[in-house]
Amino acid sequence: MGLFKQIKFWNNADRIGPDMLSTYWKLFFKKSMLKLCKRKFQYFADTAEVRPGSYIVGCSKISMGDRVVIRPGCMIHGASSNLNLSIEIQSGAMLGSGCHIYVSNHTFSNPDIPIIDQGHDDSLPVIIKKGAWLGANVVVLPGVTIGENSVIAAGAVVTKSIPDRVVAAGVPAKVIKKIENLRQL
Repeated sequence: MGLFKQIKFWNNADRIGPDMLSTYWKLFFKKSMLKLCKRKFQYFADTAEVRPGSYIVGCSKISMGDRVVIRPGCMIHGASSNLNLSIEIQSGAMLGSGCHIYVSNHTFSNPDIPIIDQGHDDSLPVIIKKGAWLGANVVVLPGVTIGENSVIAAGAVVTKSIPDRVVAAGVPAKVIKKIENLRQL
């Protein structure tokens, strides 16, 4: 690929990350990061941030609410041919470094065909509700909703939806306790 074609690809691709050289530098400066993200994402709040060192694929199908920060090492894969909105990260949700979010998976139904040749399953949306916290290195798989104000422990793999106001941990992630309002009188 020629240099001009490569630069055009970097500027127009539906992705952000260190491999997109002509736009990556913009993540280092708040004003240019915000301008880039508002252009690429379906919705990107004025107070949201994408930090250098994160990868986001399928930006046009992703919505990011107020005060959401995508930290270094995160991989958010929202590319989808069958969804208009593939990933919604609501206001106040926190993602630790190294979180991965996916909306599709490889098809592997035919044992006689290499998996790389079987394509992908239909995408399923992922929703991270407001106030949720994903610890470092959490993996969220297709079709999962993380409940409002819930906590996912570092290193968990979330294969099924998690209700509101709970702590979930493990591989696969399971609810280990409820978060209750403990008022002292």
